[in-house]
Amino acid sequence: MNKISIIVESVLAAGVVALFILFFTYNPWGKKSASADVEAQGELLPIAIVNTDSILSQYTLAVESTDKLQSQYEESMVKLDTKAKAFQKEYETFQQDVLNFQKKVEAGAFLSRERAESEQAKLQKKEQQLLAKQQDLENLRQKLSNDFMNQQAALTQQLQDSVQAYLREMNADGHYHLILNDAVLMNKVAGYDITDEVIEALNARYK
Repeated sequence: MNKISIIVESVLAAGVVALFILFFTYNPWGKKSASADVEAQGELLPIAIVNTDSILSQYTLAVESTDKLQSQYEESMVKLDTKAKAFQKEYETFQQDVLNFQKKVEAGAFLSRERAESEQAKLQKKEQQLLAKQQDLENLRQKLSNDFMNQQAALTQQLQDSVQAYLREMNADGHYHLILNDAVLMNKVAGYDITDEVIEALNARYK
């Protein structure tokens, strides 16, 4: 199921990427410019960087929710596979019955025309039942797929809300003018990454 895990994490990462590019109101009358601070004191710019991959792999809410979603998907696939195998077995039995009927017709084994027509009618009815079951399986497959996608979207939104709420609370004093996801950066500069602090705080809040 590695492929499922990759898909889930990719969807979550894609959803969270835009989240971290948050601009906070900067009051030029109340604070010195960032460039002035750097030039005068050599301090870091009021910018923070967060690694979303680390959050997704270490944030307890993300890990537990992803595991739960994967388990639900796997259970659904097992149920679908069980139904599909039962249908396949039933269909193979039907095919054998059709072959036997054809052999009887060719051998003139039926005692009357009415008897042959009765058997043929039963086979036609069985065929219609199998077609209905086949459609039910396809509908179930589509439903499971839609449910999984909806759950992914809900999980992504939940993580976005959780992380965004913390970042806004953390930066309520406007300390950081800009918080970036490192996925949008060409290179990193030491001193700006606050990922570990964010993960620690998020896990503490989640507990």
